[in-house]
Amino acid sequence: MISGGKLKPLKQPKSGKKEYDEHDMELMQKKKDEEKALKELRAKASQKGSFGGSGLKKSGKK
Repeated sequence: MISGGKLKPLKQPKSGKKEYDEHDMELMQKKKDEEKALKELRAKASQKGSFGGSGLKKSGKK
């Protein structure tokens, strides 16, 4: 008899490869393309340094 402590949960059987239909494959491909585009934009932005204006400016008024 075990007293105290946590009981270990039973291990779940590993699921095999999932079956994807055409719609799922389209969504996955679209997501990959978006991630690739974002990565390229980040690379371009890092090469140019800061983009646009100079950020927030403080006014001289008190």
